Amino acid sequence: MRLYGIELGSRLLLGTAGYPSPATLIGAIEAAGVEVVTASLRRESSGARAGEGFWSLIRDLGLRVLPNTAGCHSVKEAVTTAHLAREIFATPWIKLEVIGEADTLQPDVFALVEAARILTAEGFQVFPYTTEDLIVAEKLLDAGCGVLMPWGAPIGTGRGLNNVYALRTLRAHFPEVPLIIDAGIGVPSHAALAMELGFDAVLTNTAVAQAGDPVRMAAALAKAVEAGYSAFRANPMQPRDMAVPSTPVLGKALLG
Repeated sequence: MRLYGIELGSRLLLGTAGYPSPATLIGAIEAAGVEVVTASLRRESSGARAGEGFWSLIRDLGLRVLPNTAGCHSVKEAVTTAHLAREIFATPWIKLEVIGEADTLQPDVFALVEAARILTAEGFQVFPYTTEDLIVAEKLLDAGCGVLMPWGAPIGTGRGLNNVYALRTLRAHFPEVPLIIDAGIGVPSHAALAMELGFDAVLTNTAVAQAGDPVRMAAALAKAVEAGYSAFRANPMQPRDMAVPSTPVLGKALLG
């Protein structure tokens, strides 16, 4: 998988918020075998010393950081946060979130496109958290985004893929664009389905951080992503309306 020219071996990306301890976070990262983790600048900066400790932990693991603008509700907030993230993490990557609705945490797609256009013009490599809408996707690509991150379901709900039809359509419409399911994953089967649909990767946080055993769940999700991707590459059979016998009848003895 290549994202903005960077080749990655793992198709699972992991969030870093809400873990019961740094040791559990490290264990989950290692069990998942991920190469990219997301980090919220606004969240981790709430305490200076805590933030420094977190960034040191991530650097020591040798991971690529995808900072995000979680908690931003306007173009100005998101752009300012992105600039701070680039300075702190020394990366042009930014997971762009501009939230428009408090209950569902649905993206404000109008502000998202505007912020993406500003940031790409300033040299950022933008990973936009968006809906599964085709028109919004087109506008984000026109704004300079090289990756799209449609939601499966609202953040933290664990409901899986709410609109499989629209996600399948999105995949078919943009066959060459890296697409990463972001938000809504709750269990490994959700991740496997996303990969079976042809998506390039899955990003999850809550499903791991809030599991009873985050390390075990991280390992399970990694296996599910790999299984789903392998199944997609195997060109699986399509559903049929009629039964088809799996045992050939040619040469079968006829009893009179």
